[in-house]
Amino acid sequence: MDIWNEEDIRKILSVVEKSPEPLETKEIQKQLSNITRTKILYRLLHLKADSLIKGKQVGPGKGCWIWWKK
Repeated sequence: MDIWNEEDIRKILSVVEKSPEPLETKEIQKQLSNITRTKILYRLLHLKADSLIKGKQVGPGKGCWIWWKK
């Protein structure tokens, strides 16, 4: 499976942009049950690096991340 699956990226971006408040990674995963948490986090980090969304780690180690629209 292609790690840069455009459809998955569009789905993740859509979930983040439609939310009126920041979402935790696990909340995004609940809405996209066909994509693993690891792939969701990986794609979110790349969307953040491309300045399409904003995100912040709020816990130690692997901790929790929150995401919001730019």
